[in-house]
Amino acid sequence: MNKTIKLIIFLLLLTAIGLSSGCNGNLNQQVSENNDMNIKYVHTSGPIDQTVANQSKEKVVKKEEISSVKAVNTDKELLLAVKVHQFDRFRLKSIKKKLKLDLEKMHPEYKIFVSTDQKIYLELEQLEQKLQKDHTQMKSLKKDFDKIKSLMKEKA
Repeated sequence: MNKTIKLIIFLLLLTAIGLSSGCNGNLNQQVSENNDMNIKYVHTSGPIDQTVANQSKEKVVKKEEISSVKAVNTDKELLLAVKVHQFDRFRLKSIKKKLKLDLEKMHPEYKIFVSTDQKIYLELEQLEQKLQKDHTQMKSLKKDFDKIKSLMKEKA
């Protein structure tokens, strides 16, 4: 009788540990998803003003289906890439179209390019970091900008 009680207690304890460790994994995942919501504003001291990109990021990240956003602008064009929450991935085309329309209303003087592609997102992230460190001249920015635009056209 004493052995069965010990065995039952051991199994209950093992089950409790197993269940609690399974729940922790989901909690950490939720925390990391919420960390993506922070917008990184790009500030440069050179001639390349990123105010339009920063304003666009602010507007886009407020949308429910968007988890993260990256954007860079030149004097006439704006490139924006977004990460979409998993469930909303079924509506990528409509999300992209709506974002583009909203941004065209917000900045009618700019030619807007919107992407939901992960590769474009990563390229823009690298370009943002380059701009943040002030290692970019206007000529270099336009070259990188055109490279990313051509990648977007390949994907389309």
